[in-house]
Amino acid sequence: MPKMSMTIPHQLGEQEALSRIQGMLRDVKEQYGDRITDLHEQWSGNSGDFSFKAMGFALAGKIEARESEVAINGELPWAAKPFQGTIEATIRERAERLLRP
Repeated sequence: MPKMSMTIPHQLGEQEALSRIQGMLRDVKEQYGDRITDLHEQWSGNSGDFSFKAMGFALAGKIEARESEVAINGELPWAAKPFQGTIEATIRERAERLLRP
């Protein structure tokens, strides 16, 4: 499966970044509810595992809030490989917007 990995720098501190990023998947679900199903999140401390289906593609990964960055790592199904750049750009843009001071 194709891997997705990114870090988004911020100046919020770990707890504030965690608070903001935890709502990101729910916001995406609300905005794109007709295209996103089976959303699951499991948080433990400053990291969380997530999975969902977007337009029929199953995506899964891990988010970790750190003092000065948020790391997002995941796997995409092979069928989603042509859309990987768009998926990564969308996630990065949304996370950067959430993590602005």
